[in-house]
Amino acid sequence: MKKITFTHTTKQGHPRRMSTSLRPIASAVLACLAGGTMAQGLDSAEAADTHTVIVTGAGQTSSVMNSPATIETVTAKELSDTTNVMNVEDALKYFPSILVRKRYNGDTNEPVTSRTTGVNASARTLIFADGVLLSTLVNNNNGNGSPQWFMVSPEEIDSIDVMYGPFSAAYAGNSYGAVVQINTRMPKQFEATAKLNLSTQSFDLYNTSKSFKSGELNATIGNRQGAFSWFLSANHQDSFSQPITFGTVTQSTKAATAALPVINGATSDYNRTGGALQVISAGNLNHTVQDTAKVKLAYDFSPQTHLSYALGFWQNSANSQASTYLNSANGAPYYGAASGNVNIGGYSYSASTIAGQFSSNNTQQEHWMQSLELDSKNNGAWDWNAVVSNVRYATDLTRSSTGLYPTVMTSGAGRIADASGTGWTTVDARATYRPDGNQTSHVITFGIHGDQFKLVSPTYNTTDWLNGDKGTLYTNSLGKTQTSAIWLQDEWRINPSLLATVGGRYEQWKALDGYNYAIASSGTGFPVNQPTVTHHGFSPKATLAWKANDLWQISSSVGRALRFPTVGELYQNVQTGTTYTQANPYLKPEDVTSAEFAFERKTRESRVRVSLFGELVSDALISQTSTITGYATPVSFTQNIDKTRQRGIEIVTEKDNAFIQGLQLTGSLTFVDAVILANSSYVPTIAGATSVGKHTPYVPDWRATLVATYRPDAKWAYTLAGRYSGRQFATVDNTDTNPGTYQGFQSFFVADARVNYHYNRQWTIAAGIDNLNNEKYYLFHPFPQRTAYAEVKYTY
Repeated sequence: MKKITFTHTTKQGHPRRMSTSLRPIASAVLACLAGGTMAQGLDSAEAADTHTVIVTGAGQTSSVMNSPATIETVTAKELSDTTNVMNVEDALKYFPSILVRKRYNGDTNEPVTSRTTGVNASARTLIFADGVLLSTLVNNNNGNGSPQWFMVSPEEIDSIDVMYGPFSAAYAGNSYGAVVQINTRMPKQFEATAKLNLSTQSFDLYNTSKSFKSGELNATIGNRQGAFSWFLSANHQDSFSQPITFGTVTQSTKAATAALPVINGATSDYNRTGGALQVISAGNLNHTVQDTAKVKLAYDFSPQTHLSYALGFWQNSANSQASTYLNSANGAPYYGAASGNVNIGGYSYSASTIAGQFSSNNTQQEHWMQSLELDSKNNGAWDWNAVVSNVRYATDLTRSSTGLYPTVMTSGAGRIADASGTGWTTVDARATYRPDGNQTSHVITFGIHGDQFKLVSPTYNTTDWLNGDKGTLYTNSLGKTQTSAIWLQDEWRINPSLLATVGGRYEQWKALDGYNYAIASSGTGFPVNQPTVTHHGFSPKATLAWKANDLWQISSSVGRALRFPTVGELYQNVQTGTTYTQANPYLKPEDVTSAEFAFERKTRESRVRVSLFGELVSDALISQTSTITGYATPVSFTQNIDKTRQRGIEIVTEKDNAFIQGLQLTGSLTFVDAVILANSSYVPTIAGATSVGKHTPYVPDWRATLVATYRPDAKWAYTLAGRYSGRQFATVDNTDTNPGTYQGFQSFFVADARVNYHYNRQWTIAAGIDNLNNEKYYLFHPFPQRTAYAEVKYTY
């Protein structure tokens, strides 16, 4: 069994909670506690036998393909003992430097952050489930570029591996943040499971004070009969979210006249740049009902050759509404009006501006996933593997209201966004050659790759947003990207203690069939057929790993990565006030040079890893404010930023039987110095502002975790965990100086707890609490407050 190394990529806190001065202390305490206890036992002369973290060379046990880089792993058993898992992405909660931006159970917009990438950069991480790409590389954001996590149910998990950095030639440049591989299980004999998972969140912020509940039911069944094995899983989830957005209006400076109607209920606050505002509503109160079903089939032609097929289906029915904080003098709820002004706190506000803060939307989605894999492992001169996968949006409709509340809740005009037809196909084939069988000093691996990503995203006007047909076209962005690649990697055993891995990847990329449509303020529609664009490049990789003795390993890695633009980045419509300006199909690929220098010391019961890492990115694709020819006011859109630099240190520690038998402590501490070095296209948002020398957006400076799990016997496991994340910025000029508010990005410290009881072989019962200390914090959106979990599982 491999051990997990726990670290935290965390979110950020709220100024009304833990004192700002205590957060760095909390981080230091986490690190010191972990480091101090894990130092015990490091003098043992025994070689580590289970703590596989830096995986190099042939014979690796990790499923991350051909990786000479740092890898962390967690198993299903460890997750059951330590982690409150409602959705599969919860399993990444305690990985070093990893954060999934999960806002509520059932959230479908959940990108992953890594050491050097943030929550708005979904295309800088690759996520796979049994070789099927779950990363939605049709965009690079925290919306329609978020991964298809829901295609995997938690009860399928066998283990999860995370690889850090673009040091394997087997993966595209999108791996420069990380590669996440979810490995699911196939049965060895007849098996069946049923699991019920419940949660309730107590949320109290502004004028919302309420509990929000979620429930999930999962069942699996499978068997192996000779050479044939099969596995079925089904998952049903019903969940309610806390407010995800808040309606706000800028603080008025115009005094109200006596004749204006008085409106009560607003709360004074400040936006993320320090401007005064009034909070008037809670928005995006989501109710989601989701179902996942999957079948996996496998056949063994021989003990060495296997064929497998998987088919998955996911559906989501969701609705989102707003709730007003405002009321009129007679106590009736107030939602604004089409015209006129009102008196809030003695100042005059436009009723139509208030009305614009209220909207609803309904979503209906049906996504399909399938894959076919042929694999041969002969333990001789040749191994080979081929896999084809496809993800397709059969239905993806979002209906949004545009009329006045509360009438629009039952009828009225709106828009229909239709992403049906979006999807991607990937093809990979690889082979491994050992000239002298398993005794060789060289292991040569090579392969080919092909993919196509297609984005379909028209939006239509409709006279009835709830049930009406599509009307006139409002906007449209279409396009495809295609990549073909060939790669080769040689693992050279120079001597018994020294292993070099050298490789490279050559890629050809094309963007084609780009199309945009937008309506100008005059009402005239403008269709644009975008040109075909191509890029190509070579990405060399190299790693040298030295096994100094039975306890120590030292490795050094360097690699180049080319991250080509996604369809959404290329063909997005840019809004300039009431006008849409056509997209820029000439964005350049991100050109990344990464390096890592890692030390690891392992004994039978302890482990310490220290990784020094650095990254230079040329032409980084980041949204920033700039000017567009012919329009006077600067607007925000994705651009190439000349150069950014990220460098830092990651410390991971682990100790079994710390202080007492059965107590396991794991912890991590990450520091990143992320800076914009050059940005020739920047336009100041305020007088005197600059982006050069400022912190790269969305990358926290500090992160830390500590997880303590006590197993007094084989039945019980008690876990207490802490997660910390430091300050981050959302703007290239770091002008968002007030993070403790809606749309701000805060530091935060969160404690979690879990108790897991294996009653017998069939029954397992667990209970836990996430955010035990009830930290109230924002990562743009307000994140979950104290949430209690209860689960019961039956295994046949």
